Amino acid sequence: LLVVQPGFADVGWPALWPIFVAVTFALFMLVTRQIAKQTDPVGLQAVSGAMAVAIMSPLLLLVPDDVAALAMRLPTGIETLLLVGIGLFMVFYGIFYALLENDIRRILAFSIVNQVGFMVVAVGIGTETAINGASAHAFAHIIYKALLFMSAGVVVMRTGKHLCTDVGGLFRTMPVTMWCGVIGALAISSFPLTSGFTTKTLISQAAVDEGLVTVYFLLAAASAGVFLHAGIKFPWFVFFQKDSGLRPDDAPWNMRIAMLFFAFLCILIGVYPQLLYPLLPYAVDYHPYKPGKVLFYLQLLLFSGLAFFLLLPWMKRTLTISLDVDWLWRRGLPVLVQFVARIGKPPVVAARRRLQHGVDLLTASARHTMGHTGPLGRSWEIGTTALWIVLLLMIYVFAYYLF
Repeated sequence: LLVVQPGFADVGWPALWPIFVAVTFALFMLVTRQIAKQTDPVGLQAVSGAMAVAIMSPLLLLVPDDVAALAMRLPTGIETLLLVGIGLFMVFYGIFYALLENDIRRILAFSIVNQVGFMVVAVGIGTETAINGASAHAFAHIIYKALLFMSAGVVVMRTGKHLCTDVGGLFRTMPVTMWCGVIGALAISSFPLTSGFTTKTLISQAAVDEGLVTVYFLLAAASAGVFLHAGIKFPWFVFFQKDSGLRPDDAPWNMRIAMLFFAFLCILIGVYPQLLYPLLPYAVDYHPYKPGKVLFYLQLLLFSGLAFFLLLPWMKRTLTISLDVDWLWRRGLPVLVQFVARIGKPPVVAARRRLQHGVDLLTASARHTMGHTGPLGRSWEIGTTALWIVLLLMIYVFAYYLF
């Protein structure tokens, strides 16, 4: 699944992407070359791939397939440090930009970067529990993120609006879409009794088992951040907050069925994780619904919600643009092209003139040689033609017997 970074499709990003990939790959080789003696070849490829996914997060993101490829082996040593660091970078990168975003679809798109960051952290930890967590979370993420995108898609289709500042109060006429969006938001936030809780806590448990206390608390903080931007911000600004005056119809019946089915899966996997756990790569000895764990996540998420409403004046979106690396080609690239064109115009014009002069000389020579009066173009007498034929035949026979 290829998810293009939000907003890049409107500025012609493919023109610059190959150059960026080439430079990024060169940087990867310089870094990974230094650790080649400490890792086996497969491990080196895993680290390089994860670095590519993380550093290229502002450009594009290759999700579950790349995570599955990384999870085909258990990283050790320096690979763990690099992968965990890269994953945490992706986690907070996605949260930061999703909190700033005003576009409904871009909020969800940035959250993809965040969620895949959890999976990369799990692969970096590298234990069987962590790999199970990465695999399970990849599966759950596809379900609840599809549900969220369908909910957002219905809103955009029915209202023609895609900014948080343009919508609100839609729960009055779009109850099915609203409830499905809320269930998807709770699932991505790892709320108990949803699929996100039974998969993401596997990753946190793996960090605890390995004594990675800092990583555990960073993941907990990230879970609170996810609840802020996707669990509350998305449904609140889209379906509640102010009354925008919009009264669109709810989703068509076929879209309702699709959303209700995915919402059912989010709750089913959350209530009965035993349906998913046997399908994971390793045997699962994990019980998500321990009282202490449930209480911890409830406190974390509910206090995050309280913070959201206390800081609501600062959380309200305005008609602004979140600057990302797409600025480089939205603004920087046109300036660079104009500069190169201005500097390179004189030599290009001179080279074009020389090329045209050479073409003119070649054309004149061909007309002189092959024209009606040229040596190869004029009519020859029969005797002369026969003489040349005999001469060429003798040369051929001589060369045949000699060589």
